[in-house]
Amino acid sequence: MGSVRRPLEQQIQDKRNGIGRQNRPYVVYVLTAAMLGVIIYELVYNAKAQGNPFSFKPTVNPMLGPSSSALINLGARFPPCMKLIKDIPLNTHLPCANDTANPPTITCSIEQICAFGGFEGKEPNQAFRFVTPIFLHAGIIHFLFNMLAQVTAAGQIEREMGSAGFIITYTAAGIFGNILGGNFALPGVPSVGASGAIFGMFAVEWVDLFAHWRYIYRPARRLAFLAVNLIIGIAIGFIPCTFHVDNFAHLGGFLMGLLVGTVFYPIISPTRRHVLISWAFRLAALPLVIVLFVVLIRNFYTSDPYSACSWCRYLSCIPTNANNYCKG
Repeated sequence: MGSVRRPLEQQIQDKRNGIGRQNRPYVVYVLTAAMLGVIIYELVYNAKAQGNPFSFKPTVNPMLGPSSSALINLGARFPPCMKLIKDIPLNTHLPCANDTANPPTITCSIEQICAFGGFEGKEPNQAFRFVTPIFLHAGIIHFLFNMLAQVTAAGQIEREMGSAGFIITYTAAGIFGNILGGNFALPGVPSVGASGAIFGMFAVEWVDLFAHWRYIYRPARRLAFLAVNLIIGIAIGFIPCTFHVDNFAHLGGFLMGLLVGTVFYPIISPTRRHVLISWAFRLAALPLVIVLFVVLIRNFYTSDPYSACSWCRYLSCIPTNANNYCKG
């Protein structure tokens, strides 16, 4: 978790040359290969259900991917599969994965849509949906954009952090993004994608920038680039819900990336004072990470988040008639 034990000047030179703890981002390679396999499986699944790998009926998936029902079947974050939702009771029927009519002619119950063996006579309990959406994507376009960011930005972060710190930060950001989305996003809209984890990697770049401001070439320009990148990413989160893109995953992943990245990112400390400040930030970040996870998981299962924060939904939704003005 600290700086590699090399002479200070060597550490600084390596930082400027982009040399990190390892030469290859092995975890990024494995994750990307796994996600490629999953998107192929998604398209095959939809082709078997609807006769076409891309959903054009009953609604068009502009990301060139499967239907919403197919994504839920495969593990998308969908709160009705995870707990009882007052406005979406278990006797609600939704279009099955093989439905191509609008209005639907083939409908399935919530338990059937959620698949994975149903609820075994109990309340919805598929907590694994905080994790599985990280590996799913809404379609080919969504997949390509995320993988471009993953192979480039996340790949460089892994080289600098090392695989162990990287996988912890990546996983924490991805899961927390889904926890935050589960709390405050529209409960009737499925969400998928590695965006939360990738935004966590963007956050680590901010940690790197401010920790090593004096060693980075043109830091003000890089700050402007990171700010524009963040603004664009958040703007994408406001795309209509049919894209299955969730801004809460972006925001939650970014926040957790800042905190966990602070703990694990190797920081060059030229003075004892700098070392103490770095460790103070780490010791403050770790309990905050634990508190956020515990509080929001508990909040998801024991309360109605909308009653605590009625305006939070607008962080990922532009009110229109199509989404019942963000109350859908």
